[in-house]
Amino acid sequence: MTGGADLATELAFGLDVAVRAGELQMTRFEHVERIDYKSARDVVTEVDHLSEGLILDAIRTTFPGDAILAEESGGYQVHGGHPPTSGRGRVWVVDPLDGTVNYANGIPFFCVSVALVVDGAPVMGVVHDPARGESFAALRGGPATLRSGGGRQRTIVASGKDKLSDFVVSVSISGRAAITRARAIRRVVRVPRSMGAAALALAYVAGGRFDAFVQEGGLSSWDIAAAGLIAERGGALVTDLAGGPWFDLARSPRSIGVLAAPLPHHAAMLELLGGRPR
Repeated sequence: MTGGADLATELAFGLDVAVRAGELQMTRFEHVERIDYKSARDVVTEVDHLSEGLILDAIRTTFPGDAILAEESGGYQVHGGHPPTSGRGRVWVVDPLDGTVNYANGIPFFCVSVALVVDGAPVMGVVHDPARGESFAALRGGPATLRSGGGRQRTIVASGKDKLSDFVVSVSISGRAAITRARAIRRVVRVPRSMGAAALALAYVAGGRFDAFVQEGGLSSWDIAAAGLIAERGGALVTDLAGGPWFDLARSPRSIGVLAAPLPHHAAMLELLGGRPR
């Protein structure tokens, strides 16, 4: 597997291309011309496609031997290579605009997510927030960082709060007994929030803006590849909702659930959700 020390070029590329896609988004923010409905609760705009095109063109030019898995266009398999979901080789996993419903409605909580996955494991991740001009990033084996305006960068760490009752948690619960589980969480934390952009909310866990993140289902690899790595490198324990591994490229889109929380509180939150501490 590619070592973290060898990924400086990929990290610089990821930061640059995410910022450029974000700049495109901000030029059209609150001026979206076309909105199409992907499902009853999801939409796609022309900005999703333009952003994805910008990112994918850059990847194909800079890393022509790498595969790509992207939300809008699906998998791009290099000639003679492995399918992007095989868990073999290098795959760029891209969500060009996470939080499209927010974006289309003028709500400034959305992001660009770019990750590099090597042999099935995320090794580089960038989540860029165009509205705030912030970029969360991490390499496998390195710290989580936050870059803000003027190029300032600092290391960030997950919440160190002692009590769950002080937690502000990003929560999205669905499925059987959803109301019961959601109430169980609400009873023990200070307040739950649902922000509408999973990648950005999960990245927030790396720096303690959210003390924890939980979403039951509805996630895809492109939602979590970068943000899950960033949260993990910030010191959070990231798992699926059964307490197992949180990332698997072979998982079907919209079938993934994730819990990210500081290690001292992860088991308690997992138990509230009906999972088993590992």
